[in-house]
Amino acid sequence: MADNAAPGIAIGAHASLVSPDRAPTDAEGIAEQVRVALEDLRRAGIGPRARVALVLPDGPETALAVLAVMHAAVAAPLNPASTAAELAALLTDLRAEAVIIAAGGHPAAETAAAETATEVLVLHPFGTAGRFVLRRPDGTALPDGTPLPVGDTETPADPDRPALVLHTSGTTARPKLVGLTLGALGGSAAAVAASLQLGPDDVGLMVMPLFHVHGLVAGVLAPLRAGGTVVIPAERSGDLAGLLERSGATWMTAVPTLLQGLLAQAAHGVPNHRLRLLRSCSSALPPAVAATLEATLGVPVIEAYGMTEGAHQIASNPLPPAARKTGSVGRATGPQLAVVDEEGHAVPHGAVGEVVVRGGSVITAYLERPEADAEAFRHGWFRTGDLGRLDEDGYLFLVGRSKELINRAGEKIAPREIEDVLTEHPAVGTAVAFGVTDERLGEQVAAAVVLRSDTSELDLRRFASTRLASHKVPRRIVICPDIPKGPTGKLQRRGLAETLGLADLDRDDAPAEEPRDLDGPVEAFLAELWAEVLGHPVHDARARFPDLGGDSLAAMRLLVRLREDLEIDLSMVDLFDAKTIEAQADVVAAALQGR
Repeated sequence: MADNAAPGIAIGAHASLVSPDRAPTDAEGIAEQVRVALEDLRRAGIGPRARVALVLPDGPETALAVLAVMHAAVAAPLNPASTAAELAALLTDLRAEAVIIAAGGHPAAETAAAETATEVLVLHPFGTAGRFVLRRPDGTALPDGTPLPVGDTETPADPDRPALVLHTSGTTARPKLVGLTLGALGGSAAAVAASLQLGPDDVGLMVMPLFHVHGLVAGVLAPLRAGGTVVIPAERSGDLAGLLERSGATWMTAVPTLLQGLLAQAAHGVPNHRLRLLRSCSSALPPAVAATLEATLGVPVIEAYGMTEGAHQIASNPLPPAARKTGSVGRATGPQLAVVDEEGHAVPHGAVGEVVVRGGSVITAYLERPEADAEAFRHGWFRTGDLGRLDEDGYLFLVGRSKELINRAGEKIAPREIEDVLTEHPAVGTAVAFGVTDERLGEQVAAAVVLRSDTSELDLRRFASTRLASHKVPRRIVICPDIPKGPTGKLQRRGLAETLGLADLDRDDAPAEEPRDLDGPVEAFLAELWAEVLGHPVHDARARFPDLGGDSLAAMRLLVRLREDLEIDLSMVDLFDAKTIEAQADVVAAALQGR
């Protein structure tokens, strides 16, 4: 492998960058672009430690611009869909000295730059895919001979020099700044390339956003390091199946939502694809989706584990014929990895705890946030906030995020377990489980699903009840045309209850009905069973089972008695939906009639 770029991020001798509407840029052209951009930035007075924001649309120029700025200064790619207010806050947080925008302009970024007194540089593409020059906003060239900032003479190729600054998602607090060095980025890219056995014959289709570590490291740096080809469409397209065919891609890395979209498009296969693998990272891929993708396209789906604080890849499953374990994100690929208890002690194999990492490409502190460091780092380990378990072979199985666990009456429920079950239903394309505030239990389980074919909420809840313990079965499943996603394509779990208008699932806001005496033998029989499992007599046919102290354990005993005495097989869902003796009598009568 030859290093054709400025030292820091290696570029294989046969590497190339391709866009459907432009001629390819080869390894020599990529290296030349890095040198040209460095000179342009120096003319603008930008030194090696200056932070340069990039607010650019996805495309080959953005990929090379981030790579080039990383070698010349400190690159900070931002989401181009951000508002002016958001960008102003980010530029202030970064203390950016300049912001690069596209030649067509970016009103929000220009407004934010004016508010924060940040210099604007404009990227003008030319020639082959990804090549560009930087200009002033009025289109004039940058002046020659602009002096560098005083005392800023550090060598840009220093592997320990900060090269990339990214913001964390900031779902629970203001985003934190993660500074990644050239060495960390190069090491993580090398780990991705080695895990996937990438080489000069490989063609990678890049579909991830370029302001995210997943797209930058796995989608661009790893294949370029391996001397392969990176295909970057000029704009995003929902036609992944068509892009795979037209690009001749041999592999692709993506978040699970994109892979689920591919699966929907490729229901009958992609006849002319050249794929040898698909890679999934950045969030959990339901095992049912992975299995269907493999069967449909005939290639392995490699699930990996990554995070911004680790310069992306932390662990990965290996390629066949090595063992890939269903539901696992594989073994550590550089950093050390452990699973610990609340005191920070390693737990036995198979036990669930918090995943912690250190070494390799993992940061040792956030930028300018000592208060965040105190919570995130312990005894030299970075606390990921992910919950998981390690098996005896060192394979990591993630079960969820500690802050996303649903706390139902003290029982901690991992949303991923519920999502994996729901996506096993043939009608479900996507599922997200989440907690809903409950006055009596603290939280209840709910879920949102996007369907592939028709079914009902009741059918889905009954399906879940055959595979999950009763307290894990969602009390509500909302069928949606779509589920909100974040800018990187991850499904948004937080805030779904409010978005979908779900309140306390056990609270009945309907006006209370007048009590009614028991009527008929079925209601009398049910009243006897209720009295037995609740421990006190029941005379009101309209009293609600939860209001009288009935919980999931009492409901289970009720189901057992119905099965034994009447030989009918009801589910927990049937009982939770029919909360009164009056309603349960109708359910029992229907079951007896259909026996």
